[in-house]
Amino acid sequence: SRSCRNAISVVVAWAWFAALVALPIVTGLWPLWIVSFVLMTPVFARFAILMHEAAHRTLFRHKGANDFVGMWFLGYPAMSSTQAYRRVHMAHHRREFGPDEPDKPLYANYPITRARLRRKLVRDATGRTGLKLLRNQMRNLRSPDRRSRNTLLKMLGVQIVLFGAAWASGHPLVYPLLWVLPYLTVWRVINRLRSIAEHGGMREDDDRRHTTHSVAQHPLAMFLMVPYKIGYHMAHHVDAGVPFRNLPEYHRLLHEANFLDDTLEYPSYPALWKALAPA
Repeated sequence: SRSCRNAISVVVAWAWFAALVALPIVTGLWPLWIVSFVLMTPVFARFAILMHEAAHRTLFRHKGANDFVGMWFLGYPAMSSTQAYRRVHMAHHRREFGPDEPDKPLYANYPITRARLRRKLVRDATGRTGLKLLRNQMRNLRSPDRRSRNTLLKMLGVQIVLFGAAWASGHPLVYPLLWVLPYLTVWRVINRLRSIAEHGGMREDDDRRHTTHSVAQHPLAMFLMVPYKIGYHMAHHVDAGVPFRNLPEYHRLLHEANFLDDTLEYPSYPALWKALAPA
């Protein structure tokens, strides 16, 4: 069933993280710390996309299991609230680029110059973007909204558990080096590149073909940046209730119905990024 397969996906995402942690420790080879650091990006991508699926309540058929796993095993470990994300993400789906659009700052005002995009990516890669977002989150500790305070405390509680597990294993540096640091740096780069590939340079419109990009999917991009078929993003926006495993087939049907054609689809992500930052 879909729920069983998605449960396996959650377990595999955590197993992938465990394998990356074990790789440099077991081998004792310091260059593998760098490899694990870089490959943590696909782990965060998997957590984010599975949490996104939980936000759409298509991860598990059982509502309680869907929300529990989405919060405690996917959202809170990556300092995200599945419930808060659901509220703003539904606004995103109701009207891309609309007045209540929460994600507009990530992909508005494209195309831009290549130099400007490079400056944004350097800020991401050096942790400035991540630290700014984290500081904004920490302000919720003083929020008058009790729900916001409690949610942040739950996130921080999960971080303490993760650090405690690293400490108990005798490798406390695992937590800052293979969890916090990649989250604040390389993951921010990938998250921006994915976001602008989804909606950068588009506009508010009733026709999803003018709000969302369609990009041909290739194995490397699907591994690094857009796992779980979420790269079929126009199909997702045409019908947000379609589970991620069904998006390739739905994408094919959109082509078959002539809703999509090759003139509306970029051949690769680099081709799209080049179009969004042409010079």
